[in-house]
Amino acid sequence: MRYRTLGKTGLRVSELAMGGAFITERAAARADGIAAVRRALQLGLNFVDTAAGYSDSEEVLGLALDGVSQSYILSTKLGGRPEPFDARDRDLLRRSVDDSLRLLKRDRLDILMIHEPDRPGQYDWFTNWERFHGPVIDLLADLRREGVIRYTGIGGTTAYVMADVIASGQFDVVLTAFNYSLLWQEALHAVLPEAKRQGMGIVAGSPLQQGALSRVYRDEVEHGVRWLSPPRRAQYRALYAFVDELGIGLPELALRFVLSNPDISCTLTGARSVAEVEMNVAAAERGPLPDDVLARIAEIAAMVPFRPFDEPFVMPFGRDYRGPAHAGDGAPTPVIADLRARPPAGDAPPPRVTAAPRARLARTEGL
Repeated sequence: MRYRTLGKTGLRVSELAMGGAFITERAAARADGIAAVRRALQLGLNFVDTAAGYSDSEEVLGLALDGVSQSYILSTKLGGRPEPFDARDRDLLRRSVDDSLRLLKRDRLDILMIHEPDRPGQYDWFTNWERFHGPVIDLLADLRREGVIRYTGIGGTTAYVMADVIASGQFDVVLTAFNYSLLWQEALHAVLPEAKRQGMGIVAGSPLQQGALSRVYRDEVEHGVRWLSPPRRAQYRALYAFVDELGIGLPELALRFVLSNPDISCTLTGARSVAEVEMNVAAAERGPLPDDVLARIAEIAAMVPFRPFDEPFVMPFGRDYRGPAHAGDGAPTPVIADLRARPPAGDAPPPRVTAAPRARLARTEGL
């Protein structure tokens, strides 16, 4: 296993990391999840990521990590717990941190991230959206002074709003998901360059695009799924032809593509079993992709440089998806509208907005 520096933290992290989103009761038997985590540590993975919003992931990790001999770096995220969740209630946020410590069987955390700071319609974290300041920022500062956390971070899924949060210079680590993989590379435009300018550690989530790159969906690409745009369909055909030409499995190609970028500190694997952990480690050990392969991937990615308008956030291959929700589902919330006008004098908070809850799938299980 190769190791890289996690930005300004100076921590040395395995280039392949253990994501905790799929060791939950929703995705795996508890015994399988625990075994997967322990096997990952045995094979040299030393960065473990989870979140309060990932079902029982923290509890599973607490059991899996209890008593292990290997050293590891543990990161979790604030957001979504308890319900109803109020992202500006400092006392509630502190209770959530205490719950994380209890479930993870720890008295301190290596990294504590704010989950989805770039989606105010999901979690309305900040009282000042120009400076990205609110009770959660004050809490992180207090926790750091108390020695409860070592470093702070943010974990999000937007390609451009996230870059503004990064540019605030308040965080040590960024986890970006859904915007850097074989076919989806919008993080290259703003998120990754700004994170580099800030000296942040960069964690890549969803290298398999939460299943869209986990296997070849040839029949659906060729003969169905009306939600797949013509450019994306042509792109998938080109990718599948290239996979056939290379003789490399699509999951391995996708994982090694992300690992080939030296700017990425570590890449999360969503393995939920020992077999999947071992398969991902074997792929990582084969090293970065050759330059000519990366050049072909760049050509294929350029076929669809930006996400088509009505493309689902999570590609619903193998599922009965009939089309998007009502047109207003993606409309700006009042919080976003406030960003287009300058804030009032001083640091007066904008009007409070309570957004309707999104479907649980939209809470980025792949982070």
